[in-house]
Amino acid sequence: MEDSPAAPLDAETKVTERPADHETELRLWLRLLTCTTLIEGEIRRRLREEFHVTLPRFDLMAQLDKSPNGMTLGELSKRMMVSNGNVTGLAERLVVLGLLDRRPAPNDRRAQIVSLTPEGRRAFRAMARAHEDWIAEIFADLGPSQVEPLMRLLARTKASARRAISARPAR
Repeated sequence: MEDSPAAPLDAETKVTERPADHETELRLWLRLLTCTTLIEGEIRRRLREEFHVTLPRFDLMAQLDKSPNGMTLGELSKRMMVSNGNVTGLAERLVVLGLLDRRPAPNDRRAQIVSLTPEGRRAFRAMARAHEDWIAEIFADLGPSQVEPLMRLLARTKASARRAISARPAR
């Protein structure tokens, strides 16, 4: 099939018929994925070794630290983008450890509100301080003159991804 300059190929067809046209984008995707995987793996390792906590538990505690009056498990599930079952399991373990309190929601007795205990808040804040230091250490080789343009490019990347996703027809 001949390429016609008058009829440009859409992205899906280009990938199928001319995959070499997307080599740069594929390399970019793999580079971003590799960076994310490396950093996340290191953060998981350090949380486990230094605080005996998993990244999902840390994430749940981070959400609750921002909400001093607590949240329902459903709200946590939406914010963390995980299932209610996952949040329930995480919360149960943190309750057993004395880091979370659980109480019935005043307007819906079927729903549970969870919040950090004073011990949970102290433990999370110690983890958060260490986490911030780890992130700074991981990015220490990048100066402000490199971070700022990278942040702008990543913001454009995020916007491009959102546009591509929202433009897809629903299935």
